[in-house]
Amino acid sequence: MTGAEPARAPRRRTPWRAAFIALAGLGILAGVAWALLGSRLLVVRSISVTGTHLVSSAQVLAAADVPLGTPLMRVNTTQVERRVEAIRQVAAASVTKNWPDHLTITVKERVPVLAVRMAGGGYDLVDPAGVIVRWSAALPAALPLFRTALPGAALRGDAGLAATSAVLTELPSWLFESVAEVAVTGVPSGSGTEQQVTLYLRDHKTVVWGGTDRAAQKDRELAILMRNPGSYFDVSAPGTAVTR
Repeated sequence: MTGAEPARAPRRRTPWRAAFIALAGLGILAGVAWALLGSRLLVVRSISVTGTHLVSSAQVLAAADVPLGTPLMRVNTTQVERRVEAIRQVAAASVTKNWPDHLTITVKERVPVLAVRMAGGGYDLVDPAGVIVRWSAALPAALPLFRTALPGAALRGDAGLAATSAVLTELPSWLFESVAEVAVTGVPSGSGTEQQVTLYLRDHKTVVWGGTDRAAQKDRELAILMRNPGSYFDVSAPGTAVTR
């Protein structure tokens, strides 16, 4: 029977070795921080802008306000996006860091869906949110005229305009291309006020479309009704359509 082996004494780490490891770690961290924040290696050297048609790249770069030479690590992409989105014609912006030295700004511009006649002449072209995208001296052939007593500047967030825009996106192409003007009225309902949209076609026919519900059924019924003579078609209540 052999005796127990003597226990080995734990190896003691010398103070200088622990200090060396700590200093080395700090040196690595300092080097990384310097490379990211202080050196000239990882700074913004170029910025590209994509998706612009109504606004220029120069406008986007001015709004972004990211000087060349800024350390890429210090660029707050969320803040840059908000500054670019402050441009009226911009609906959304996305900013991407492309290491080691590039920034990409992708812009989604607002798209006008309706024209609003101005009292002083010309037309404000507005998007579904009621934001004026641009002004036009003549009525664009591709945009319906929105009948309203309000100026374009007063339509931001307007419920009637939003409902009208939603209805227009639901229309089949054959019908949308025939729409010359649109109007909307608020009708009291059990849940509040329901927006009723009326379409005025280029061939002088009137279509009471109603709200944004049951678009496919309205489309089918209207296509059948318009095979017969008539100038007024009401499909706001599918199943009980009216024509005359």
